[in-house]
Amino acid sequence: MSTVIHQEVLLKAAPKKIYEALVDSKQFSKVTGGAPAEISSDAGGVFSCFGGMVTGRQIELVPNERIVQAWRAGNWDAGVYSIVKFELKQQGASTKLLLDHVGFPEGSADHLEAGWKANYLEPLKKYLA
Repeated sequence: MSTVIHQEVLLKAAPKKIYEALVDSKQFSKVTGGAPAEISSDAGGVFSCFGGMVTGRQIELVPNERIVQAWRAGNWDAGVYSIVKFELKQQGASTKLLLDHVGFPEGSADHLEAGWKANYLEPLKKYLA
């Protein structure tokens, strides 16, 4: 479990707008094309997105700067969680979103890496355009 996924994307939006899209259930559902989402905007709160395929708990929420989650896919063994961190760094009128994902089951890196791009980063870029 030492593999790390690191992805970066430059988004044409303020950190506040990106942060809200990631922690607001209604906005996240719009980002993902209507997929059901229930997301707590409180540290310690739970989240469920993509109709329950992804679930977890908000570990740390620093508004407009950082989101850290205990994150799991629905097909993982019971009790298996990984850590996902979104960091937002303003760059002029844009924001660099840095995503780091660690502690996921061995053999799932390629699937997760593709999933982050297809299900989070690209839809977020389109939503904010």
